[in-house]
Amino acid sequence: MNRLLPRTLVGQMILILLGGLVVSHLVVGWIYSADRQQAVRAISGYAATQRIANLARLIDEAPEEWRGRIVAAASDPTLRITISAAPPADVVGETDAEVQSDLAEQLPGALARRLRGVMTGAQTMPFAGISHPGMLMEGGMMRQPRHRAALWHNLSAGFKLTDGQYLHFTAILPESPPATPWQFLMALVAMSAVVVLSSLWAVRRVTAPLGTVIQAAERLGRDVNAPPIIAAGSREMRRAANAFNDMQAKLQRLLENRTRMLAALSHDLRTPLTLLRLRVEALGGGEERERMLGNIAELDTMIDATLQFARDEAKAEPWRRTDITALLAAIVDDMQDAGLAVEVAPAASVVLECQPGGLRRVLGNLLDNALKYGHSAHATLLATQGEITITIDDDGPGIPEAELQRVFEPFYRLEQSRSRDTGGTGLGLAIAQSIAQAHGGQISLTNRHEGGLRATLTLSRYGR
Repeated sequence: MNRLLPRTLVGQMILILLGGLVVSHLVVGWIYSADRQQAVRAISGYAATQRIANLARLIDEAPEEWRGRIVAAASDPTLRITISAAPPADVVGETDAEVQSDLAEQLPGALARRLRGVMTGAQTMPFAGISHPGMLMEGGMMRQPRHRAALWHNLSAGFKLTDGQYLHFTAILPESPPATPWQFLMALVAMSAVVVLSSLWAVRRVTAPLGTVIQAAERLGRDVNAPPIIAAGSREMRRAANAFNDMQAKLQRLLENRTRMLAALSHDLRTPLTLLRLRVEALGGGEERERMLGNIAELDTMIDATLQFARDEAKAEPWRRTDITALLAAIVDDMQDAGLAVEVAPAASVVLECQPGGLRRVLGNLLDNALKYGHSAHATLLATQGEITITIDDDGPGIPEAELQRVFEPFYRLEQSRSRDTGGTGLGLAIAQSIAQAHGGQISLTNRHEGGLRATLTLSRYGR
């Protein structure tokens, strides 16, 4: 069931709105139908009592020889009129004092006092004594009822005429099923359409700043120095934007402090290392002296790499449109001129807005690792609508599966296939991954089935 629900905030708000509209319209339709049916029944009952009052007064005041013709002319399928010497015996229902009072108010005083009572009740069709039992009056026209067993509400009233005869009326009111006019339905549909469209516009307008914050958060993960977002929208959205900008500023200050501290520590270590090297060189020859000088040289190399890392972190290279295919080909040409076994597959030109110096360092690091540990490198470039993929394969021993992710950690080095003899400091892949992520990309390492390692650099074509 949850899979059918919309995932977006706009979709969920529209679904809640539609659900509320459907429920409210169902309730309104039910109330309207019930009130309409009650109003129609009340109006029909009032019209029937008014008709009975007028006919009763007319028949009571008419000469006796005219009464039969009046009764015949006034009777129809919804009103039966009888005149008899004795009260009719087929009247069914219950006495209704309210209707009787309404009817009495419409009669002259003398005739009202001779009103014998008003009864209402229900009777199943066909109605006894009606010349056309299958017909009923609706909207001034005769029509066949929908159901043979339809219920009829009847209203019976009896009078005693001045000559002692009994005048009896039986009016029938059909119990029609609730009906909802098309005009009412169309009005509900039009109103719902207006509400939904206006709400959709309003929801999108209100949630648009939220999309800006989301994009800024995704961009922050790639580039902490991205420009701050503009606070817009509702008060809550402006507060969220300002809070995000404050968080980004704190992160920038934290990284700047870390970079300055790293650079300061690396710089300060140079002096004691230089003094230590001078003291060791002043010692006599021997194997222990050479080991100590090797350790000092290794520390010096690590300090150089750390300073380079700090300078690269602090340096903000401008972004510009660059042909990535040409950049990769230029790096490969330089390596081939140096006699290295590296090649690149032909590829179409692909332009990307990037930091070309940073990408050159990434590609150079990946190709250099392939040559150091795999003795050869083969690069390919594949571009799709959304991303650029560069793969670099080597013929080396590969990396244990458990170490494929750890090699991206700063200062982490493999002891077997990538020993300290190669001169690595363990910062190369960490820096390359950081640069790739700043371009909205990622570096991943996998072992090839045919042997060797594959490094895959994926870059987003949408840049940051």
